[in-house]
Amino acid sequence: MRILLPPSEGKAAPRTGARLALGKLSESSLRQTRTMVLDALVDLCNNNPKRAAAVLGLGPRQAGEVTVNAHLRSAPTAAAIEVYSGVLYEALDSPTLPAPAARRLDEHVRIASALFGLLRPTDRIPAYRLSADVALPAIGALAGVWREPVSDVLTAGDDLILDLRSAAYVKLGPPPERALLGRVLLERNGKRSVVSHHNKATKGRLVRGLVTRRSMPKTEDALLAALHDLGYHCEIHEAKKSGQPASLDIVVSEV
Repeated sequence: MRILLPPSEGKAAPRTGARLALGKLSESSLRQTRTMVLDALVDLCNNNPKRAAAVLGLGPRQAGEVTVNAHLRSAPTAAAIEVYSGVLYEALDSPTLPAPAARRLDEHVRIASALFGLLRPTDRIPAYRLSADVALPAIGALAGVWREPVSDVLTAGDDLILDLRSAAYVKLGPPPERALLGRVLLERNGKRSVVSHHNKATKGRLVRGLVTRRSMPKTEDALLAALHDLGYHCEIHEAKKSGQPASLDIVVSEV
């Protein structure tokens, strides 16, 4: 199976490491689009920093992010799983995974990225600032740029896909019908609600639980059984439109 994760806004900038090499990243079919997005971002941040800040939604105290983007081609890189440092990745706590679980993480997990499309956890990247809802002046809205190439990657094959991306990143590459769109619901006093920020920790713990098992689920039933064993109550809801993925509600009492 494949598990799709969102990136994190916060990133740990590598202090040392090789420069970015797009040709060495996984999912080689995305290289042309990666090059186009990288060029558009770097050129904007180099040539018009003020406009870049506005386009990227950065305030005065975040001006340094424009400089970071301007030097992406020469910046040091590290494994993507080490660069992304938000709540989800803290809960996943990949540095403490046993070696077999770390291998399963790299094999089965893909991280969405507004700059790189999709990444394996071990793909080496620099820290950057670019959100999914941005429209770069040279190429337009990233949702339009990435939609087809990312969807082509996800459509290939017949493996089960658990899509834990946020809505903005789903737009960068809608998954095929065989996927399950996972969302975390908090249930208290018989009422359920969607929680945005804190559900990330639940997703991180869930992924950690799956990769630490001896084998990854290959079917919906096996996935539900695995999640049940990990202590999660889950419900599948069929899509309202034909050809669309079903939803997987992951119901928790705390996040």
